[in-house]
Amino acid sequence: MLRRAKPMLGTLTDIRITAPGHADVKVAMTDAFRLMSEIDTSLSFHRPMSALSSLNASPMQWTDMGRHGARILWLAKALGRLSDNRFNVTLGGALVTVGALPCHTEADFLPCGSWEDIEIKGTRARLKRPVLVTLDGIAKGYAVDMAVSCLKRSGVRAGSVNAGGDLKVFGEYGIKVLLRNSQGFTDTLWLKNAALASSRLGGGPDARFPSLIICQDAPPENSPQTESLLSVIAPFAWRADALTKVLASATPDMVTRLGGHIPYPASNPESTP
Repeated sequence: MLRRAKPMLGTLTDIRITAPGHADVKVAMTDAFRLMSEIDTSLSFHRPMSALSSLNASPMQWTDMGRHGARILWLAKALGRLSDNRFNVTLGGALVTVGALPCHTEADFLPCGSWEDIEIKGTRARLKRPVLVTLDGIAKGYAVDMAVSCLKRSGVRAGSVNAGGDLKVFGEYGIKVLLRNSQGFTDTLWLKNAALASSRLGGGPDARFPSLIICQDAPPENSPQTESLLSVIAPFAWRADALTKVLASATPDMVTRLGGHIPYPASNPESTP
């Protein structure tokens, strides 16, 4: 197994190659990391010069988001509609108000909106109202998917990409995953040709879990103090990442309907979750 890790996407991102095929492994890993870095740079809420910050600073004006930015916004908007707005990327204003996200604008903004506030034409997007979009609930998983696609195009046959718990495994080999549950115990499962994401609902600050869910029905300052850890398996990391947010306020049936399911322990390394 070949492994390389870099700090990016607000966490430590790890690429493992278990079957290199005919790929130049060094080049394949470099290209995958570069692609994830480009996505992070252009779609980061924390960067005042990013395309996402330009979108948030100019409601009612069209902003060029690039191919990846437009695609993520399209996915976020579609999932917002299908989940009855349980997945909501327009909560940035509420998070800015409580200091969870930085403020890059002096203009007034709404605490939250809905998927209907986002318009997309080609690679351009605009906001119908002064809401603030944050893509923290989907962009990291999307970057993991794009890195996997990049590795496959380079000829890599099997491996994994893990960005702080947003994990995708591809190829003929499954890997064992240790999954911490809400009681502090660790479950073991085998993941093969699938993606897994975990997020935390409530509780105090914890560096072990960079993903923290805020339900739209509860202001961040009134978020539950009892910690609940939510995990979802899906075919793609973007979907698993986003569905952990849906699971915070929906039943597992909705998660299943939207293409994910709750992970379970498995003892057979050849099994596919």
